[in-house]
Amino acid sequence: MKQIYFCITIVAIFATIQLSAQAQNIIGTVKDAETQQTIGFCNIAILKSPIETIANAEGEFKITIPQSNTFASLVISTLGYVSDTVQVYPTKNNYEVLLKPKQGTLNEVVVTGVSKATSIRENPVAIVSISPKAIEQATETNIIDVLVKNVPGLNAVKTGPNISKPFIRGLGYNRVLTLYDGIRQEGQQWGDEHGIEVDAYNISRAEVVKGPASIMYGSDAVAGVVSLMPSMPLKNDIGLHGKYFTEYQSNNRLVGNGIRLTYSKNGWAYALRGSYRIAKNYTNTIDGRVYNTAFRETNASATVQHFSNGSYSNLNLTLYDNLQGIPDGSRDSLTRKFTKQIYEGNNDDIKTRPIVSDAELNFYQLSPLHQHIQHYRIYSNNHYELGKGNIDFTMAFQQNIRREYNHPTTPEQAGMYVQLNTCNYGFRYNAPIFLKTEISVGINGMYQNNTSKNATDFPIPNYNLFDAGSYIFAKWKQNNWTISGGLRYDIRHLQGDDFYTKINASTGFAKQVFSADTSGAYLQFPSFAKTFNGTSLSIGATCQLNANINLKANVAKGYRAPSITEFASNGLDPGAHIIYLGNRNFVPEFSFQEDIGADFHFKDFSASASVFNNNMQNYIYLSILSDANGNAIVDAQGNKTFQYRQAAAQLYGAELMLNIHPAILKGFSFNNSFSFVYGFNRNQSYKNKGLDGEFLPLIPPMKLLSSINQNIKTTSKIFDEINSKIEAEFNAAQNRYLAFNNTETATPAYALFGMAINTKINLSKNNAFQFQVQVNNIFDKAYQSNLSRLKYFEYNTQSPNGHFGMYNMGRNICVKAIVPF
Repeated sequence: MKQIYFCITIVAIFATIQLSAQAQNIIGTVKDAETQQTIGFCNIAILKSPIETIANAEGEFKITIPQSNTFASLVISTLGYVSDTVQVYPTKNNYEVLLKPKQGTLNEVVVTGVSKATSIRENPVAIVSISPKAIEQATETNIIDVLVKNVPGLNAVKTGPNISKPFIRGLGYNRVLTLYDGIRQEGQQWGDEHGIEVDAYNISRAEVVKGPASIMYGSDAVAGVVSLMPSMPLKNDIGLHGKYFTEYQSNNRLVGNGIRLTYSKNGWAYALRGSYRIAKNYTNTIDGRVYNTAFRETNASATVQHFSNGSYSNLNLTLYDNLQGIPDGSRDSLTRKFTKQIYEGNNDDIKTRPIVSDAELNFYQLSPLHQHIQHYRIYSNNHYELGKGNIDFTMAFQQNIRREYNHPTTPEQAGMYVQLNTCNYGFRYNAPIFLKTEISVGINGMYQNNTSKNATDFPIPNYNLFDAGSYIFAKWKQNNWTISGGLRYDIRHLQGDDFYTKINASTGFAKQVFSADTSGAYLQFPSFAKTFNGTSLSIGATCQLNANINLKANVAKGYRAPSITEFASNGLDPGAHIIYLGNRNFVPEFSFQEDIGADFHFKDFSASASVFNNNMQNYIYLSILSDANGNAIVDAQGNKTFQYRQAAAQLYGAELMLNIHPAILKGFSFNNSFSFVYGFNRNQSYKNKGLDGEFLPLIPPMKLLSSINQNIKTTSKIFDEINSKIEAEFNAAQNRYLAFNNTETATPAYALFGMAINTKINLSKNNAFQFQVQVNNIFDKAYQSNLSRLKYFEYNTQSPNGHFGMYNMGRNICVKAIVPF
């Protein structure tokens, strides 16, 4: 018997030695230690080894321990959590890692603008990630405003509370590419008053790339990328789960409700989501209620997803429907009360329009003059493991329908009615790591068709667009160095037929006519066929000096083809109150940007700094067209004419962040961000002209945002913790603006203050909901943002109170609850 025990012991020891001498494949899942929810895109590294990997969106990871690394340890890290070290044993191949939440780290993993998910600390590109917690605790009126509060260098051109267009480092419109779940958002984004067609309640996290990101996406990303990532069902979230959102905002009486439902079982996952928001006209101390800024928004979406051995495929459907007021700013010259248009054309005298009643200002019902925007999207994202590499494949179809109603005598007749159909495609192969180098190659692009329907105003022609690009991207990592770069070539073909218009004798409005009815018609858009092409490239490096400090540098060249309005517009956009004039001689824009940055991460504080310089060739911008006397050219309704121009330009600036979170003061943090950008027109004819053409339009002023946060743990069984925040935002005066023909005016400095309290309320052991009260603009400050379009909606040359244009939103008390179930 002793001999038998001895033999068993020898065999066990031998087996252990054999196991430890072989390569070991480890799989695992990373979860939040408090909520037990999975944490996606964590960084998993073998201690004292260059081998590392990234967890997928469900927190799952696989990593191979070399046979030479006996009893290895894994280091797991991501933003917002304390890093953990896990001992790996030869007889155990499956691990569940629980990370504790913590503020102030810089190890977050991002997926936008790179070949694979990678750590922010390793990425030489300036990139910021916005967590689900930051998005859920925000109470802004749209998702872009939420990101603006969290990303220095990101601003928004606004047309009221629900329309915000992202601007990155002074560049916007078609220079900022917006992604929804990796699919480029196509919704007539050239328009001043065209917002982002997404469900804010369904966005779980976001990433912002600052600077040319054309390597991965092609044209329209020379300023950067805003990537919005919707909530997706998780493989391991077995059973039926849900989350209900509800909020109320006092200023415009906004009422919003949203719901998410998910179900997972046997490798299949399903999701249903929906939301509804309605708001009145917003108010401030100067204007009172601002006429025609109300809106009503409805969303619905569904997902089916299948998981298999590290691969997945999903099919997604989204529906967006928004009714949005169109403010024009007309007022009575004596009382400054808002007036409304009730007649057409030359019969409409702005000076004698009737005053809007108080009852109309307080309605939820929209004015007959409004926009109706519908956006439908069906798409599929697919990821497949292929040996030690993998492939990603996407296909999408989206349709954007925009109607802008501007005829008070026939309110059912749309002024602009366009339908934009877009097919997106993309394929990427991520090769296995070879010589410490990750290589990705891919192709992507789109086919697009735009058609005017039953309309009376035609700012752009009907057109077909085909876009294609191919790229290669590589990342090499050795010890403390990471070097990455890529090369891309794009081609875009734009084609349109002759577009005739004629006055409809029965209505007096213009209409589109076709080849059989062109007698006496006006050729508003002659046919065109134009091909644009360009090369983009990027090279950057990150040096990790030690565990606390990273230095970064990146140089990138970006390419952008002119948008359809810049190239071929010739007509009124009713919602923007602008008559656009394009130029068919335009050539593509090219940007050449240098970035230098540093990240600092210590026990009691974290910081980052980024300095950039961007030289642009063939920069396209708008300025007001004037007559021989220097007066702006306007029509009977006061709509101004803007001409697109092209010139060399330069933009430079910096962004700084400092977050202080002393370990001795548990739950306390003092967060600060600072940003500025200067923009110059380098056309020699404007040299030293200052306000008369030397400065670029729509450049945000210097901005400082600070907040003091305190998280208080309690002994109460009802309230686990209470989070409080006091916030201050300072915007400096903008005295560098494009005054040429009164395109822009100076903007004085202003400061805004806010406060918020957030807590979780436990209804039972396994049932708790999040409750938040926030007050924005707590002192009811009257101000005009430099990037607010409503600032320029003014038709009077004199004002009895000295104020012109419309002011931004006043004090706003927000109440929000999130109930998981």
